Amino acid sequence: MAAPAPKPLYRDPIMDGAADASIIYDRGAREWKMFYTNRRATLRLEDPKDVAWVHATPIGIARSDDGLHWRYQGTAEFPKECTGETLWAPETYYEAGTYHLWLTVVPGVFHRWGIPEATSRIVHLTSTDLQRWACADVLDLGSSRVIDASVVKIGSRYRLWFKDERAHSGIFVAESDAPSGWTRTGKSPVMPAAAEGPKVFRFKGKYWLIADAWKGLVVLSSYDATSWTQQPSRILERPGSEPTDRDKGQHPEVVVSGSGDQERAFIFYFVHQGNEPEAASDPYWKQRTLIQVAELELRDGGLIVDRNRRIEFTLQPPGE
Repeated sequence: MAAPAPKPLYRDPIMDGAADASIIYDRGAREWKMFYTNRRATLRLEDPKDVAWVHATPIGIARSDDGLHWRYQGTAEFPKECTGETLWAPETYYEAGTYHLWLTVVPGVFHRWGIPEATSRIVHLTSTDLQRWACADVLDLGSSRVIDASVVKIGSRYRLWFKDERAHSGIFVAESDAPSGWTRTGKSPVMPAAAEGPKVFRFKGKYWLIADAWKGLVVLSSYDATSWTQQPSRILERPGSEPTDRDKGQHPEVVVSGSGDQERAFIFYFVHQGNEPEAASDPYWKQRTLIQVAELELRDGGLIVDRNRRIEFTLQPPGE
């Protein structure tokens, strides 16, 4: 039975830094799994500008029977030969008995953003049970600093969107005939503005791309996932009114549930906690992040979100 979504939807019980969620249905366990960047938000580093707490991050896992009530499962175990110390932004995908996961890997721990020598890569792993993972390939995307994969299959071809931090942090595209062997396409970004955390999905007869512009989420639509039109307004830009949801929404995940007239789309996003009462006496409280959920609604050809509306839903298992 459907029930109102709690606020927050999910909070990591160990380090309190859940972010960058990717949600997939576990067909063996018959439950939903949330893979997320497990930021070390409770670290109190001596230098307040030190960003080491966003590095040396594992990938956390939560589980749910309905998409509403989540339980901490632990952290994912990946082969060390193709991953590293700092893991960000998992992207999960299922097809024909195999789970695919694209993962951002940063080799090491950095203490400042924008270090010129810093590199990052996207690696591809596979699994048959979402527990034991095998290295598949390291993506060659024409840059030494790429993050945040989003993958969609369109017809018989696969398309991958990602952020290239060497190219003014634009969102770019790669294509392939399989989940491996990607070729970067085009020299121009999908949109002129910088962004990260792209999420591409199909909803109400169109493709949609939502990305984090650090001042709310930009929304683009397309009929072919190639030519995009950006809507004028951003979503989740204004803070919500309820506790734990009082900052901008960041790095989206979208799950489309149901079909036909019953099709609904739910956006999962993370929120920093710097606007909460605890932050007034604890300068480190702003490091904490947690996961919220809201419903995407189609209105006048664009997507809107009312993050203050308590929604009721149960995520429906996908078809094979």
